[in-house]
Amino acid sequence: MSRVDVLIPVYNMAATLDASIDSIRRQTLADIRIIVVDDGSTDETPSLLADIAKRDARIVVATQSNGGIVSALNLGLSRCTAEFVARFDADDIAYPTRLERQLAYMEMHPECVAVGCAVEHMDEGGAPLHGLPQTGSPSDAIADKAPALEPYIVHPFLFARRAAIETVGGYRHVPNSEDSDLLWRLSEHGALVNLPDVLGCYRVHTASISSSIIGGRVMAVGSQLGALSALRRRAGAPDIVFKPDLARGLKAASALERMVEEASVLLNSDERQRLRIASAAKLMELARYRPFEIDLSDAAFIRGALALLATLSRENAKEVSWYVTVTAARLARKGRIREAIALTPPALAPVAAARYVASFAGATRRPSNAA
Repeated sequence: MSRVDVLIPVYNMAATLDASIDSIRRQTLADIRIIVVDDGSTDETPSLLADIAKRDARIVVATQSNGGIVSALNLGLSRCTAEFVARFDADDIAYPTRLERQLAYMEMHPECVAVGCAVEHMDEGGAPLHGLPQTGSPSDAIADKAPALEPYIVHPFLFARRAAIETVGGYRHVPNSEDSDLLWRLSEHGALVNLPDVLGCYRVHTASISSSIIGGRVMAVGSQLGALSALRRRAGAPDIVFKPDLARGLKAASALERMVEEASVLLNSDERQRLRIASAAKLMELARYRPFEIDLSDAAFIRGALALLATLSRENAKEVSWYVTVTAARLARKGRIREAIALTPPALAPVAAARYVASFAGATRRPSNAA
């Protein structure tokens, strides 16, 4: 049995598959199995996988009809037998010592159930990207704020104890947030840590599901549902049940207002209010560094959700207000004046205008309490 099973879900990744898997094959830790799950690819991926598997007996290929990332990951987990499972994606690059260094840390820290690392970023063509968020400490996670501060580990570089993943039940159908949901649940069974070492390169796609405005809205809702789920478990309440059709329903709803309404049937009245303000804040957070922008319907929803600021702590309300003024200033800078006006309540308009002017000098900064 191998020391580490590397789990790689694949769907139509012919362009990057060979280089990514090769970066795993060349790891300084050789005692590994590479479990690749082909989620019904329609490009050259199946034939490429067959060729790659012939070159290395450590590679095991599983196939399924297209069922999505959660289904593919859980199928892969069912094939894992090693003490440790390392996640990876078929478009990223692992640096040679990634697995060796993560394994060494886990062996020295039995209280740790999962470890990540720092990464570099690249675009679709492999060119370096700068200025994107880096890993912080997952232990800083806060579920009961808007938006929730999630236990962030760059998921394709997750390295975890298989027993812990099995204990929490593997991946669940939390829309566009199956990764953070897993981390919330793992954090209830041990420590999560991000190594400061840069151990790989993460590819950012402008065409990914989280890089479109609809995908961003789904993530805004799904990520906050994951945090609400964590709060329920802490309170000893019955957990939210995430069914596979939830993500499809949110995507079909299209608008953020309708998505929140769709998801609210899973929640009690207090949770519905929390989802409303937290999803509004999360979409503004995502729009700061994703290649999409909020539209008039988003602005109207967020403006309405601000009526719930009084339900937050003073510090959290200040942070959400900061998001509003920074978002409004950015919209105005892009010439999207209607959206900026629709977003900004009169009380925040002077601050938004000042940020708009100051932004040309690069003076717009986050408050120290903003997560």
